[in-house]
Amino acid sequence: MGGACNAYGGEQRCTHGLEGGGEPEGKRPLGRPWRRWENNIKMDLHEVGRGRMDWIGLAQDRDRWGALVNAVMSLRVP
Repeated sequence: MGGACNAYGGEQRCTHGLEGGGEPEGKRPLGRPWRRWENNIKMDLHEVGRGRMDWIGLAQDRDRWGALVNAVMSLRVP
């Protein structure tokens, strides 16, 4: 086996591949994800009425960012 596989105490362990040795089922969609993390942030800011806010500058201030995250998360609680 290759360099990624090692034998410990007579047991063969391999760090690559999937359990069972099979291939994953289905195909991964091509292209970039439809919704990126940045898009989710912008949508959340829009939900709380701060759609045109400089969210990158806000994220650098932990206290203000935490307050905003708490406000958005409280909207999602049923």
